[in-house]
Amino acid sequence: MGRRRVLLALAFYLAALVDAPLIAAQSAQAPSPPQSTPAPEADADDRNAPELTSQETPATFKGGVNLVLVPVVVRDRQDHPVGSLNKENFQLFDKGKPQVISRFSVEKSGAAASTGAKNETLPNPGTPSDLQAGTPVSSATPERYIAYVFDDLHISFGDLVRVQKAATHHLATELQPGDRAAIYTTSGQHNLEFTDDRAKLEDAVMRLRPRPMFQQQSNPCPDLNYYTADQIINKNTRQVEQVFIQDTMVCANINQALAKQLVESTAQQMLPMGEQDARVTLSVFDDVVRRMSALPGQRTIVIASPGFLTLASDALQLKTELLDRAARANLVINAIDARGLYTPSEFDVSKTGSSSPSNDNRKAAAADASRQATLLKAQYDREIDTTQADTLAELADGTGGTFFHNNNDLDAGFSRVAAAPEYLYLLGFSPQDVKPDGSFHKLKVTIQPANGLSVHARRGYYAPKHQQSEEENAKEDLRNAVFSRNEIHDFPVDLHTQYFKPDPADAKVTVLARVDLKHIRFRKLVDGRNHDDLTVVAALFDSNGNYVGGVQKKIAMRLRSETLSKLGSGITVKTNFDVKPGTYLVRLVVRDSEGQLMSAQNGSMDIP
Repeated sequence: MGRRRVLLALAFYLAALVDAPLIAAQSAQAPSPPQSTPAPEADADDRNAPELTSQETPATFKGGVNLVLVPVVVRDRQDHPVGSLNKENFQLFDKGKPQVISRFSVEKSGAAASTGAKNETLPNPGTPSDLQAGTPVSSATPERYIAYVFDDLHISFGDLVRVQKAATHHLATELQPGDRAAIYTTSGQHNLEFTDDRAKLEDAVMRLRPRPMFQQQSNPCPDLNYYTADQIINKNTRQVEQVFIQDTMVCANINQALAKQLVESTAQQMLPMGEQDARVTLSVFDDVVRRMSALPGQRTIVIASPGFLTLASDALQLKTELLDRAARANLVINAIDARGLYTPSEFDVSKTGSSSPSNDNRKAAAADASRQATLLKAQYDREIDTTQADTLAELADGTGGTFFHNNNDLDAGFSRVAAAPEYLYLLGFSPQDVKPDGSFHKLKVTIQPANGLSVHARRGYYAPKHQQSEEENAKEDLRNAVFSRNEIHDFPVDLHTQYFKPDPADAKVTVLARVDLKHIRFRKLVDGRNHDDLTVVAALFDSNGNYVGGVQKKIAMRLRSETLSKLGSGITVKTNFDVKPGTYLVRLVVRDSEGQLMSAQNGSMDIP
């Protein structure tokens, strides 16, 4: 009878647990041999080990690429989004090899995020009597975050004026009460963090000015740029070099040897300038992606740019890592070509010289060379226009976004790109037998049956440069779940919130996670106990979606069978935060190590 009383008391104690670290934190035990191995008799330390221990740490995360996520937008012949497809309709290829789609979801924009928190006051002996349940809020919490990134490093003054007019009209008339917007620039000047103050947003847009990183000379000789310098130095394109040698002989009035030397030296100067320009621009976009990844809910990045060149290998790597980070955070990148409706660059016949016979053969040859150079430079300018636009298209396609281009109706453009895709499919797969060499893998997504549907999907990814450990994979899964608003229900978890105000200026928030253990897959080891580890992450975000803080707790469960059978209601884990009064979004994520199951809940509370 005495042993029965002890077990019943222990079961009651665990079921009513509201503070996980009631027992001194200890490290998880080392894995024991599998069941097929003859099990030695458990020693006294194993028999007397605590059944439940906890370790609390700040919630910090590190990314990885073991699971590749591929955002996909599907449209019909009328360009309408399609949201009725299933996992079986998609085929995914990595370097031409079919892949198993291990993760599949479809998100619908505008869908209200459910609030999983139950805000009743729970029995909590030993806490102040005026502990109150968190007040659910909805209208005050942001529904969407939009980061507008204006590429003032590359935009011309004329294009900027038209972009400013369209952007301010859009912000004044189309931003919704539940939206938060931020203004960023590639130059880093006059950035504005997330706010719902339209006057501040419009003022930030009107303060934009073209700020090129490198000032170019008027009528340079030779007239090289990053693209043509790359063709000469890296691609070793002889035709390009000869064109500019001939053109330089005319504009500088020098012989061929000197012109060749001047072209090569100028190209050597232009190349690092262009590479630095690309790195800076992509780094700004990457910083915005990282900033947006720390926000909950629906998040969209809008890039207004004339496009830019990414030719160097390090820029290509950075671009792919940016897309990978955005895909993992469920971020959509939309782009609008600030040039609007532009015509391909053409040459001006009046500048090519007379084609009539000349008594001076040298002048005639020079005039002919000038005409040929002008024709070919116009061709290179068209290639540059296309390549710059391709960069924006790749950023949009890689995240399931929209690229608005070759259209002067920038008002319509901002309306379209500021809206999230109505349906966004997210396909995930784990690459098999991939060498950790950092190589590029081209992706292809197809639909069966096609039925005239078009697919916009990520174009590829870079393989990791080192093998990803199981611990890193688990941490990445947790991070993705915390900074999302998707609810996951692999096993039952209830979220409860409470707060206590010791004084008018401070509050103590309690987040309670009640975990039902009936659906947890325990593993029984040599000590005869049921083993599993729970990782519980509770995070708070303010009313603008800024990450306030998070706490991660690892609960090591080594439960005897009789104890486990008594825990019908499961266990409750408590996390405390010290905050100021205000409106907060609550995100709770619970993951178990054995079954690798996960549950995620959303909540909100208003502390007056």
